[in-house]
Amino acid sequence: MNITIGVDVGGTNIVCGATDEAGRVLRKLKRSTEAHAGHEAVLGKIADMVRQIREDLGEDYEATSVGVGVPGLVDPRAGVSKFAGNLKWRDIPVVSLLEQQIGLPVFIDNDVRMYIYGEAVAGAGRGYEHVLGITIGTGIAAAIVNGGELYYGHKAMAGEIGHVRMDGVDEDCACGLSGCLETVASASGMVRQAKKLLREGRASVLNDWFPGDELERLSAADLSKAMDAGDALASEIIVRAGELNGRALAAAAMVLSPDVIVVGGGGALAGERLLAPLRDELYRLLLPDFREGLKVVTAEQNDDAGIIGSSLYAAHRSKSI
Repeated sequence: MNITIGVDVGGTNIVCGATDEAGRVLRKLKRSTEAHAGHEAVLGKIADMVRQIREDLGEDYEATSVGVGVPGLVDPRAGVSKFAGNLKWRDIPVVSLLEQQIGLPVFIDNDVRMYIYGEAVAGAGRGYEHVLGITIGTGIAAAIVNGGELYYGHKAMAGEIGHVRMDGVDEDCACGLSGCLETVASASGMVRQAKKLLREGRASVLNDWFPGDELERLSAADLSKAMDAGDALASEIIVRAGELNGRALAAAAMVLSPDVIVVGGGGALAGERLLAPLRDELYRLLLPDFREGLKVVTAEQNDDAGIIGSSLYAAHRSKSI
């Protein structure tokens, strides 16, 4: 059986998996990235994981290509990671270096594009022609898949919706701008706001759950639990994040006219707590013809979407060589 191998590279972990032509995961490995060791060590680890998966599956499975999703700015045609801040990579020729070690064709792209591609082809966006996807996690990013093809834009930078400036938001962003969507509406942005407001003396059940220095352990999942307990502060933060994401998606939907919006990433685990205000604000701001028939759904593959997307992307790209 022919298989392809997908790799999802994050600042904390690398996940590597083999899939069949339908995107079903046959074997998967997960290891610490240890980016501090440098790009050669990280790429060597990826090559070792690919070799291990091929050995585990045995001779009945023939790997034909490898797809790799990495964070940050990527030149997918040149096979270069232009800049990945959390990996401390700049202008790393990932494809040529990995092909030397693996001996298979390698294809690279941005990790969010790979995640959304996986959902579009083999997940929640399956069967839709025009997919707009957004991941809400440490940051916020988007990707567009039209007719099974990714949209890149100039310099392959399409999708940075997390850095759209939002009215009423004035927090500084790590990108150098201020007022970016992700400063308050990402999972980490919501947690950052909660910590700030709690330290300023806002009343909340979270004060009892995380007294003193324990506040540093607060997570987005804890905000969801507090909202379920009727906490006004947690509800305020999550609802606002949903509305702001809905506002940004409304602008994108009016430009791109998708028939489905897939919401993924850790923030999507908040479910309807976040999605209900997101959907309400999105639909409120859309013209009726854009709103009609537009679905908003949560990611189906979620944890595996990155490796599925990278794998199927590699299979797709290899056919055009």
